[in-house]
Amino acid sequence: MSNPPPGWHTVTPRIFADDPEGLVGFIKQALEATGDYQTTRPSEIRIGDSIVMISGTEFRPRQTACLYVYVNDVDEVFERSVNAGVKVIEAPTDMPYGDRRCTVEDAWGNVWQIATRTSA
Repeated sequence: MSNPPPGWHTVTPRIFADDPEGLVGFIKQALEATGDYQTTRPSEIRIGDSIVMISGTEFRPRQTACLYVYVNDVDEVFERSVNAGVKVIEAPTDMPYGDRRCTVEDAWGNVWQIATRTSA
């Protein structure tokens, strides 16, 4: 059915940002992602076992995303995100479905719901 490149999943989020280099830097700082900003192709940023593609707006209009990201310690990632300049929408809160989750918005308009699974 699908034939993604090795290490990729069937669905890959892609964000078009006015300042893609800055967005890549933010994701690396806040979420400890790996990967580097690319000028000649989309940047491939790895968060845990997933890839997010980051592109500029030279050929396509700005497009934001809402991404739900699981991390080992939501409170730690929340603090790093705040230090990186996010707008806090929701501080870490225990949710009734077993996640401890926060919601933040980055300077590019993307919403990040960051969660740690606390129960099955």
